[in-house]
Order: sequence, then structure tokens, then C-alpha cells
Amino acid sequence: MIRLPHPLPWLLPALLLLGGCGQRPASPVEQQAQEQAEAAPADAAAAWIAPLDEAVAAIDTRMPGRFGVHVSRFGDQAGTLDRGEDRAWYLSSTIKVPVAIAVLEAVDAGDLSLDEERVLAESDFVDGAGDMLQHRPGERFTIATLLEKSLRDSDSTATDMLIRRIGEDRLNRRIAAWVGDGFGPVTTILQVRYDAYGALHPGVKDLDNRQLLQLRQAEAGEPRLQALAALLGVPRSQLKADSLQAVFDDYYASGRNAATLPAFARLLERLVAGELLSESSTALLLGHMREIGTGGRRIQAGLPADADFAQKTGTQQQRACNVGILDPDRGRDGATVVVACAEDFGELAQAEQAFQALGRALAQAATDANG
Repeated sequence: MIRLPHPLPWLLPALLLLGGCGQRPASPVEQQAQEQAEAAPADAAAAWIAPLDEAVAAIDTRMPGRFGVHVSRFGDQAGTLDRGEDRAWYLSSTIKVPVAIAVLEAVDAGDLSLDEERVLAESDFVDGAGDMLQHRPGERFTIATLLEKSLRDSDSTATDMLIRRIGEDRLNRRIAAWVGDGFGPVTTILQVRYDAYGALHPGVKDLDNRQLLQLRQAEAGEPRLQALAALLGVPRSQLKADSLQAVFDDYYASGRNAATLPAFARLLERLVAGELLSESSTALLLGHMREIGTGGRRIQAGLPADADFAQKTGTQQQRACNVGILDPDRGRDGATVVVACAEDFGELAQAEQAFQALGRALAQAATDANG
């Protein structure tokens, strides 16, 4: 198991930000973290930071496009490496982590139950991984089952059912309360499709979700735009797009479902520190993240076989992310948070190679930290 280093100097900015939101006074744990951070020498950089920075820079150079990485570590060598370019990155399916936190927070508050059942409606279906598309409208699923499918299988239909249960407004308010600034609006996965394609023609808003599902049967690129024109019953020339990539580039520029890497890291830091959920809900969430079925070709592939890595991946047109927590059970005594995203990489395999190389670099960082 990787052992990467107790709270400290790197956590202070997040605590100060949260304290400035008028939510509540700092807890004793937060006050202790602030006092220790203020007492730490300003130039005491953890030994693992510089070599990891060099390794990530080399990975970024080798991969076409851009590769952003943020690593923050609790423990004796607490510290932060931020190569996130001080901007937002599109998160794709990693938004399913804050969705799960919001759901479990509501469970902890008694606002809903894991045993509550939701009925699958015809309007719930959205393209993506998982098996919900194989089920029939009218079938019933518990919140617990939807949560598992959303996280382990990255099932977008299950995710959207959860978002509709808690509400987009509530979800976004809670994200802001947890991390402060840094997240753009988080929407349903289906709304991503409407927002991306809706800029091309006013008729897109009148398409139903099943029609949008049909688009994924067309090959990515020009065939998909031709399929959209056919669904709308208009000539391809009436779609305001030169390419599918241009469609998604415009969507990414909107800032929806995007965040700075430090903002996402704050979310995971507070989660693993036990500040967002009850002990049982935290354990449930991390358990699902340990068992995801989509991470085998990313960071995990570069880590030792026995590494304890709770993670989530996300993939969309020329965008890929992998976020997670190494040694999450160590919490403030040695957990490490990593948030990595790739853009404009050409073939997905090239992004996957970058994530794998990051895994190897993180394993080396563990060696550097432990001396």
C-alpha cells in the first residue's frame, strides 16, 4: 500500500476561504490546522514536490494538448503541487463525485433515505456507460442502487435521476458551501447534450432524450452532425458548426460542469478529512470509488498493485479526467488527493498514457516522501 504522508500548511487557504463565507466559526480542528500552518516555515517545501513537479512537466511535454495536475498531501510532509494553470477544466463524469456527496449529505440530514425508490421514466434515459439503458421504464431503483451505478459504472442515467431527486439548485449551493469559488454550474448529463447541440439550431430544444440518444449511434465527427441535421429535418448547412470538435469547444468555454483543479481538490480534501459526511456515508462513498470499473487504464495502472486508490474518471470529446484519493483511510494522517485532467490529446490512448505516467510519478513521490 502506498503511504503518503498530518494537516497542514496547504489546507489553510481552503479553511480561510470557507471561514470567510459566513457559514460558521472555525472548528477546533480547523483552528489547530491554521495555527500549525502559521507556525510552519514559509520556505519548508516537502521533499516530494520538486521531483513530482519535474515529472509532471515532462508528462505534459510528451502528451499532445495540455495536462493539468493538482496533488495535495496530508501528513508529516504535507504540501501541494498545483499545475492546474489557474483556470477551470472540464470535469465530464467526475461531477458524479459531488453529486454523490450531495445525496449522502441529504441522507445524513434525514432528508432522504438510501432505501427510497425512484421509478425509471422514459425521459430519464441518457447516453453513457452502465446498464440503465437496458432497463424498462417503470422499473424501480433505490437511491443506494442508483448511487452505486453512478459511481462504480459511471452510469449517466442513474446520475441524472439522483440530480433530479436533490435538485440542481441545491446541488450547486452545496458545492459552493463546501469549496467556495472554483466550480462552474453543474447540470444533468442530459442538459450537457442540450446545451452543446442547442447552439447549432433552435430546433434542438424540441428533441426528446431518446432522439438525442440516437446521435451516439453515429460516429463522432461529421457523421454525428449529419445525424443531428436528419433528426431536425434540416440541411446540414443549417447547423452552425464547422465540426463536432468546434461544437464541444464552444460548450467547454461556457464553464458549465468545470472547475479549477484546486477547487476539486478542496472537495476531496474535506471529504477524506471527514468534514462533509458522516463516517458511514464517507465509508460508503469511498468504497464505491475504490471499485469503479473505468479506472484501470489511467492513474491506477501506474500505481503498485496493492495501492489503495479511491477514484473517479471522466471522458468526453477531447477531454479526460481522473480524480482520487490515495490511502483514504489514513485521512489527515497521510491521505493524498490527486486531480488530473487532459485536453486536446488526439487519441484517448495518449491521455491514458499520461495518466499512467502520473501514477508512476506518484509512486515515486511516495518513496521520496518516506525518505
